[in-house]
Amino acid sequence: MPSDKNNKIPFNEDNYTHNIERNNERKLDRRGFMKTLVGAAGVFAISSLPWGAVAAKELMGLGEKEYPHKKITDVSKLAIGDAKNFKFPGDHDDAILIRLSEKKYVAYQNACTHLRCPVFWVKEEGEMICPCHHGKFDVETGVPTAGPPRRPLPEIQVKVENGAVYAVRVKRYEV
Repeated sequence: MPSDKNNKIPFNEDNYTHNIERNNERKLDRRGFMKTLVGAAGVFAISSLPWGAVAAKELMGLGEKEYPHKKITDVSKLAIGDAKNFKFPGDHDDAILIRLSEKKYVAYQNACTHLRCPVFWVKEEGEMICPCHHGKFDVETGVPTAGPPRRPLPEIQVKVENGAVYAVRVKRYEV
């Protein structure tokens, strides 16, 4: 026998919540929430496309980007086997120039590719060393030879002109 328990109003008549008109409420069920979420993600993705294209264009062009030539030092002031620190291409980008022979110079950005600790030239060992995690780099190529770094140091292309060494461009992330 069905009870009339379900037909009873479980609250007093003076309770203010029983007379709320629920027909005009906006409902957001799971499907509606997912549609809203996908729509918001789509709007965000489309609005970020121009910035992504600008960033990709900038990153792809960095390898070929030529900066204003910057004089590092005079040839006569740098002995064979010595190194000189300098800033290139910006004022906050540390770099190191090493003279390997009478006419051979190499230069790299002076930040380890592992955790960006400064890299030092150790003339006696003929290696570039990162003291933070004992990373070592080949001085001829900038390729890591020991330790945790996996990528080579970004090379700075230099040229010798009128008795001085100039930094020309940065060659980034090539193996």
